[in-house]
Amino acid sequence: MHAHDSIGKNSLAFLGIGLMGRPMALRLLQAGSMVHAWNRSPAKAEALRAAGATAHASAADAVRGASVVISMLESGAVVAAVMDAAIAALSPGALWIDMSSTGHAEALALHARLAERGIAFVDAPVSGGVAGAEAGTLAIMAGGAIDDVARAEPILAVLGRPTRVGPAGSGQVAKLCNQLIVGGTLSIVAEALLLAQAAGADPAAVRNAIRGGFAESKILDVHGQRMLDRNFMPGGQVKSQLKDLHNVLAAAADAGVHLPVAALVTGVYDSIASRHPQADQSAALLALELRNPGQRLGTGPDQLP
Repeated sequence: MHAHDSIGKNSLAFLGIGLMGRPMALRLLQAGSMVHAWNRSPAKAEALRAAGATAHASAADAVRGASVVISMLESGAVVAAVMDAAIAALSPGALWIDMSSTGHAEALALHARLAERGIAFVDAPVSGGVAGAEAGTLAIMAGGAIDDVARAEPILAVLGRPTRVGPAGSGQVAKLCNQLIVGGTLSIVAEALLLAQAAGADPAAVRNAIRGGFAESKILDVHGQRMLDRNFMPGGQVKSQLKDLHNVLAAAADAGVHLPVAALVTGVYDSIASRHPQADQSAALLALELRNPGQRLGTGPDQLP
């Protein structure tokens, strides 16, 4: 065991201390990891000092000497830019775990770039939102070589439930499958609730009546209620749901499959993207109401960011 490994298991760089990154980094600190934090706006990294993190002014400083790097950033383009800035400072034999949601092709490019330098890569996007990050119950979809995912596993297990879903890039495919099911279900729940009301039933009672049957889902439960409450304060956002759906369609085109419902759902989110980019993804209801002038679910005011 050489000196590099003795800090080895435990010296982590965490790049991206945002809505998701902050609670994830805090869990790693609580689990005893030495966390070297970096964020584009430095105050967010500085704020982790109280919990025992070391804050760094640059991504390169944060990754220097770290055996594991975790990135939790806005998009594949941002991950690539941060990797540009940090790559020369990475230790040979380090492991980079990208937990951001990127395109499949972007993840493959990141992997190839690190492989040239002898650095392992796992793409491990997540589902479960801020609440899952805080509770350490994220669903984590990991793509990478079996040994690399095994090496990432003890760290990922602090953050949630990791599952290896295939070679590098496959984590992003799994995340896109997740987002496709979420986006499609949000749209169909909005249609069901608006239909219930327009046809003369009580939409809240309809939602209660069908729970426990085959239509039961977390989306019907959580976001069905949000729609009834007209609570569009984010959680997930329209703009990120739309980004994911465009990535779904790109991955489908690359794989040579036509996904007609995915294309429709992308159009639903597209129709409100300029008006409500920051609204919760349950704002699929607002897109539906725009197509049905005079129809509106419930009587409450819209709660919008």
